[in-house]
Amino acid sequence: MLSDSPKNESEEVPSDYGRAPIDLGSMWRIILRRRWVLISALLVVIAAVMLVTLRQQKIYAATATLIIDLAAPKVLDNNQVGEVVDSGSGSYWFSREYYETQYKVIASRAVASRVVAKLHLATDLRFLQLDKIEDPVAREKKRQSIDPIAIAQSILRVEPVKESRMVLVRIEYPEPIQAAALANAFAEEYIAENLSVRLSTTNSASEWLESQLVDLEAKVDKSMRELYKFKKEKDIVSTSFENKQSMVSQRLVAFNDALTKARIQKAQLQGRAESIRALRNNPEELLRSGDAFNQLISAYVVQQMKLKQLELTNECADLKSRYLGDHPKLRSCLERLSLVKSNLIHEIEVNLSALDKEYREVAQSERNLLTLYNEAKDEAFRVNQFEEEYQQLKRTLDNNERLYEVVLKRLKDAGLSGRMQMSNVRVLDRAKPADGPLRPKPLLNLAFAVLFGLVAGLGLAVVLEYLDTSITTQEQVEERLRVPFLGIIPKIAMTKGLGPQELAIHAQPRSAVAECCRSIRTNLMFMSPDKPFKSILLTSSGPGDGKTTASVSLAVTMAEGGSRVLLLDADMRRPRTHRVLGVSNEVGLSSLIVGAAKLEDVIKSTAVPGLSVLVCGPVPPNPTDLLQTGAFSSLLSDLGKQYDKIVIDSPPVGAFADAAVISTLVDGTLLVLKAGKTSSDHARRALWALRNVKARIFGAVLNDLDLENRHYGYYYYNRHGYYYSRKTDEAPS
Repeated sequence: MLSDSPKNESEEVPSDYGRAPIDLGSMWRIILRRRWVLISALLVVIAAVMLVTLRQQKIYAATATLIIDLAAPKVLDNNQVGEVVDSGSGSYWFSREYYETQYKVIASRAVASRVVAKLHLATDLRFLQLDKIEDPVAREKKRQSIDPIAIAQSILRVEPVKESRMVLVRIEYPEPIQAAALANAFAEEYIAENLSVRLSTTNSASEWLESQLVDLEAKVDKSMRELYKFKKEKDIVSTSFENKQSMVSQRLVAFNDALTKARIQKAQLQGRAESIRALRNNPEELLRSGDAFNQLISAYVVQQMKLKQLELTNECADLKSRYLGDHPKLRSCLERLSLVKSNLIHEIEVNLSALDKEYREVAQSERNLLTLYNEAKDEAFRVNQFEEEYQQLKRTLDNNERLYEVVLKRLKDAGLSGRMQMSNVRVLDRAKPADGPLRPKPLLNLAFAVLFGLVAGLGLAVVLEYLDTSITTQEQVEERLRVPFLGIIPKIAMTKGLGPQELAIHAQPRSAVAECCRSIRTNLMFMSPDKPFKSILLTSSGPGDGKTTASVSLAVTMAEGGSRVLLLDADMRRPRTHRVLGVSNEVGLSSLIVGAAKLEDVIKSTAVPGLSVLVCGPVPPNPTDLLQTGAFSSLLSDLGKQYDKIVIDSPPVGAFADAAVISTLVDGTLLVLKAGKTSSDHARRALWALRNVKARIFGAVLNDLDLENRHYGYYYYNRHGYYYSRKTDEAPS
């Protein structure tokens, strides 16, 4: 074995080797590689959009501006005349709901039907889009199935102006003049519909109020009759029940006061009479009784007689002191005194009789007042008994009268508000015919088509790029396979007179192919500068990837570098090296392994100085078994002592195990990928097979890369400018 301890590639190359995020550079390279896809998508989108734009009907827009207030102008005082249709309190949430409702009303079928009727749109063939139907029968049949109101609604756009009370009524129609007429008609008919709703509501309210008024009037009359009947029955016809109660109460109080006074007077008279009767039989006591005298002193005669008695009493007392009892003067005085006393007693009797008479009159008055008082009290009881019934009848009458007055006032308000015809909506700006169409807009559509086409083309290019698993660039090798990228081998063009294309490097040493192979050789030398490799295996993931071409080209390049190189054809499935180099394949590697030939008889020289070849020889039935023998391993050791470099061509590792067996016996393995053909999945499986046997993987090369393809050539020219040249006989400067 040439390598006693081959290293595992996975140990030398980090798992994230060559991984790079998608950036603008990679996106630009995708665009370059897929530029025809992007351009095609762009042109298709532009053509489609412009075709649709040119075929699209021109639509004109006309806009009328309305101002919607919460309430109509206040012609009458709201405190005196109330509206039937209330616009609300003006709160934020109510205002929002109110305006949202009005926007729906503008776009409603009710307003649209008024517009259709006003402009006679139901018979307008152009509006109904029936003007192109020539057959009257077919046109009429079609017209029956068309709803002009729905068409009118479909061309209407209601657009509220933010933070304002304005709303835009927009019509989009193929004719500018008709569009303006429709916009103005919608604005006017919305106002008319608004007034119509208010008027119909007012009329309905008036009719209902009138019916209620008649009913309430009948109820008021009935209540009045019942109350009158009640007052008449209870003798309170001339006045109200409250006045009746007041009168009875006042009479009761007056009777009570008079009765009290009569009883007091009666008691006083009775006391005086008793005092006078007590003094009637004892006149002398009258002179000593101040109270009795005070009761009689009001009479003038009694007063004079009282004074006369006092004078005579004093006179007689004086005479008694001077004369004897039978003295004439004394007797005369005593006679006069006796006469005065008798007269006084008589006068007392007269006063007592008058007092008795007055007493009897007061007593009779007391009895009469008591009777009247009792009658008034009975009447008060009766009035209180009637109060509940009276109050019920009075309340019924008052309620009916109040309702009657309210309904009557509301009926008058409804009549006034219905005759006002004031709307809370007004037209600020009428619609005018538009100067240009609203749509289509060719320039805008073209800009959109370019933008959308670029986006669509870029997206399609990216999708195709990521759906395409074939490997064509260095980044794809490094990102998808995570192995070093060692270079490219450009597509070799067939040239007459220069031999096989595999020997183009030898025939054209200054060509781009030769320069690329030299670059691969240099990269391989730098893989392990301290311990240069001696043997290298070239394999691929599948047939047709160009591993034989790569093997011959690399061997020729190494030989031209001054090394003794042996090209070993270990592909015992489909050997091709002998055909490329024009040598016989009668004996070769298989003959050496089985001992049917000697080494010096099998190795042949070539037209390339320093390059020898060991062909495959007869194809054995069991190539893998032969390669696993000790004879093959010993052969490689012997060949390593004779040559500086051994380049081994093997079968595809993805199809056979031959390459995996050989990879364990060499210093390193190089994976050949055909540009644009080898898929990353197949390449990963090939690498997986090599890594399973712990083979050392130097890296990968891209073979058969068409540098005449502009996007590949541009890419590699920018990255490796010396690779690319349209001339095949010299390298670029």
